Amino acid sequence: QVQLVESGGGLVQAGGSLRLSCAASTSIPSFPIVGWYRQAPGKQRELVAELISGGITNYAESVKGRFIISTDNAKNTVNLQMNSLKPEDTAVYYCNGRRGLYVTWGQGTQVTVSS
Repeated sequence: QVQLVESGGGLVQAGGSLRLSCAASTSIPSFPIVGWYRQAPGKQRELVAELISGGITNYAESVKGRFIISTDNAKNTVNLQMNSLKPEDTAVYYCNGRRGLYVTWGQGTQVTVSS
């Protein structure tokens, strides 16, 4: 069973930055698709950013130009650099790895942006 463990969440003022990291118990390149999702209270979980093997990235419109997804294969991590944070970015952030029909999730990390 592959484990994903997120870290880096916390409380930040609007306009600030945070860097989330997701450590995998297996090789990151073994997942053709890795991504970050978030879920705010009372809302459905939504895609924030994903990285597809070959270097293709997809971002939610609401975070384009502010967030950057990357991987560090030497450390087996998937990272999310979040800049110019807004109160509406407040949510629990989850990392995700997909390989065919196999999907694995981390336990989530809370990000709170104060106005």
